[in-house]
Amino acid sequence: MTTAAIVVRAKDVDVVRDGKLLLDSVSLTVRGGEHWALLGANGAGKSTLLGMVGAVTHPTRGTVEILGESLGRVDLRQLRARLGHVNPRHPLRSPLRVREVVLTGLTNSVEPVPRWSPTPRERERAGELLAMLGMAGKGEARWPTLSQGERGRALIARALMPRPRLLLLDEPATGLDLAAREQLLSSLDALRLEHPELATMLVTHHLEELPASTTHAMLLRAGRCLGAGLADEVLTTDRISTCFDHPVRISRTDGRWTARAERVGRTAPGPATPEQEEGPGHDLVEQRALVEEEQPAVIGQPPQ
Repeated sequence: MTTAAIVVRAKDVDVVRDGKLLLDSVSLTVRGGEHWALLGANGAGKSTLLGMVGAVTHPTRGTVEILGESLGRVDLRQLRARLGHVNPRHPLRSPLRVREVVLTGLTNSVEPVPRWSPTPRERERAGELLAMLGMAGKGEARWPTLSQGERGRALIARALMPRPRLLLLDEPATGLDLAAREQLLSSLDALRLEHPELATMLVTHHLEELPASTTHAMLLRAGRCLGAGLADEVLTTDRISTCFDHPVRISRTDGRWTARAERVGRTAPGPATPEQEEGPGHDLVEQRALVEEEQPAVIGQPPQ
């Protein structure tokens, strides 16, 4: 079997900002067709790592190669144009039509670029991507009319327009209700099936937000990597409990993970004593029987 090409290689990366160590000797290799989850508590370094992989920032120490280009030796703007980046906080203010928003993925801009127009094939591709993501009837809808979940799927379509080899998703399920979240995750599963060569990296705090198609995972805590590799080997009860500094129990059903807090401070009840087995009212019944036995019967009245 042919080994897929490497799309991300980070080695011994440190990131220091304002004297604070945000990433501490982190290494990571991502190949085409792999779907990585980055998990950790707030401040663990997930967004810092994703920003570096997204060609937004440089490492303080160590080396990072993205799509064969080394950070520090490549124009970041040109490299970003070859990546797909989904930010649920997309800063669009204009009431553009959804198709127009998707097409801005070709120019890597928030608003349409003046005097630029897409080709008929590019317009057709925008519609195809929307249809693949369950948005077939929304191409002409105005952006402000979309729900948060619909915006998230439209932004994925936007990120796919330049045909990237790497798709980055920064907490894509943020603010979604249950139905919208499940629609988003189903769309990601369909996307990965449709584009088997695509590599993805998804940042989240919650295991329930991981698609079933997730293949690999990295756990970060205080800037350090606690584990990285195949998802089933990394997303274990012991490792997740350590990562979030809280006892949890991890399970996986139909490809999806769930986490539940372990109940602490409860002890199993011991064997019941004879008095407990007889019940709390046993003594009262016994005392009443003794009183009735000692009282004489009253003439003319039936015994009680």
